Amino acid sequence: MQFFYIVRQGDTVSQIAKRWELPIDSLIAANRLVPPYTIYVGQQLSVPPGVDVINVKAGDTVYKISQAYSVPPAVIIQANRLQPPYMLNIGQLLTVPPGVPYYVVQPGDTLFEIARRFNVTTGGQSNFELIREANRLPSYTIYPGMRLMIPYAPPGENGLIAYISNRGGEFDLWFYNPGNGVNRQVTFGLGESYSVPFWSPDSSKIAFVGKNGILYVVSLLTNTVAQIDQFSEGLGVFLDWSPDSQKLVYFNRNTIILYNTGTHEAQIINESNASDVQWFPNGIELLYQAPDRNGVSQLFRIRIDGTEKVQITQNTGGRYNHVRLSPDGNYVLYTTPGVSISLIFTIDLSTGNLFEVKGGPLAKNYFPTWSPNSQDIAFSATAFEDRGNFSLIKTTGRHGDNERTRAISDCFATPVTWSPDGRKLAYLSGCKSNGQASEIWMLNLTHPVPIRLVAGGTITALEWSPAPSPNLNRYTNPTFKVSFQYPAHWVRVTDERYEGSDGFFQIGAISSEDPINTVCHNEAFQQLLPYGTQPRIVTTKVQNQEACYIFPSKDQPPEMNNQAALIARYPTPVVIGGTSYQYFILWADQGHVTEIAGSLVFL
Repeated sequence: MQFFYIVRQGDTVSQIAKRWELPIDSLIAANRLVPPYTIYVGQQLSVPPGVDVINVKAGDTVYKISQAYSVPPAVIIQANRLQPPYMLNIGQLLTVPPGVPYYVVQPGDTLFEIARRFNVTTGGQSNFELIREANRLPSYTIYPGMRLMIPYAPPGENGLIAYISNRGGEFDLWFYNPGNGVNRQVTFGLGESYSVPFWSPDSSKIAFVGKNGILYVVSLLTNTVAQIDQFSEGLGVFLDWSPDSQKLVYFNRNTIILYNTGTHEAQIINESNASDVQWFPNGIELLYQAPDRNGVSQLFRIRIDGTEKVQITQNTGGRYNHVRLSPDGNYVLYTTPGVSISLIFTIDLSTGNLFEVKGGPLAKNYFPTWSPNSQDIAFSATAFEDRGNFSLIKTTGRHGDNERTRAISDCFATPVTWSPDGRKLAYLSGCKSNGQASEIWMLNLTHPVPIRLVAGGTITALEWSPAPSPNLNRYTNPTFKVSFQYPAHWVRVTDERYEGSDGFFQIGAISSEDPINTVCHNEAFQQLLPYGTQPRIVTTKVQNQEACYIFPSKDQPPEMNNQAALIARYPTPVVIGGTSYQYFILWADQGHVTEIAGSLVFL
């Protein structure tokens, strides 16, 4: 619920913001104030979360502090559960809320206007129904003097926020949908407090390291969870998806591993003590950190076949930590030298120029992350340590320019994540009770009102999907007795074929008594060579039935539109037009064939 401050004589917007160490833009946006930002005595202002703790000094009393902050003594007494005679101790940390957790209705107010004024909006529209529900009002009638709790509303944005929480009893993967405010538990008993979700670029899959150090991949298209690998130590593992969302790259057992989640094939590059392995946007090169011959931390690039390894830095300082390549592949950011002191730097890969991010006042800057357009960085900077756990949610340009504090978290540090459109940030807060986050907050950079999205349990990591949520339709064909998911924007060409600007599928059946390997070979190497001269056949299973993928070689004819195929044995032969068919065949572009096949169900 929102907190409300009552304006006193002499107050200004900047003074109130400074009192709780708030970005002034945040206070202005929270109340939809307009230039010249005039406020009047008795006005109620919604005050976003700020630094609401002070360190008691000699001579401080509840009354003296209440006068300094212009809040009633009862607010401080209640927030700290003080007992008469309300004595304070030097060095005591005292909570000073920015007012009361309710709004007092004024003459002429309506629920619609209150919701609009205090940003209780979803998709830009007043969501006054939430205020009625939060206060259990029997109708929409309100009257002056009534006290209303003002909730936060789901913002109505695209994408999903994946997060790790124990709100279901154990640490697991959860989704929050900003469009409707719904939370959904995705895994059950598979996560750990150190788990971090890593989205594929198309937002169709999530990888994370969970229970017993096992690497899991969750498919949103098929609602399945696959076990891929296992780590001796799950803490700090970094995973990265290929640009086509098909492969994972990571470091394990002194090797760089490239794992195809569709074909379950793994490729290995030998390398010692590497970390932060990730793809360049071209899909054929990797970036990673590793020590050079002298044991000094450097950045390297290498082709995915293990050739053309190149050292791209000449570092003589501390270790490169938290290395992250910008989405456009032109810059790298990293932190150094360690945890107690953490500075952020960026490198322009085209020139080698190094830029330092000024960061927070204590040189404790954590979780830097690139904006989708590679122009900005968001991060968390620890501050106000003498008053407890607080961090500044900051943004800066890639050269360390235009650094700004956007919001305040009451956690020592918090991961920060960008929305798909790069206009919003989400971060963790709610660390007051035991130092662990229990809330997810969101901030729109163009209208910077912190909105609480999730509250409850312990939350340790979050990541906004890089693309809007997968928009899928279900295709069902009773003749061929199959059902599967496909991109919703594809359109019907025939009953058996659908196409879109980014791909297609077509289905058929094969009548043959031959074994699966023969059927797959005959399809792959038919006379007209539709898959090229050297197609690749990968055996697999679909619903426990023998199956194979056929992937084209590089010399596939262009008119085949990157066609691949899946052939699977029917559980029971299907009769179509009087003919018995033992095999189902799916043709689809190589980018979609494994995902479509993963959702395939025989009817």
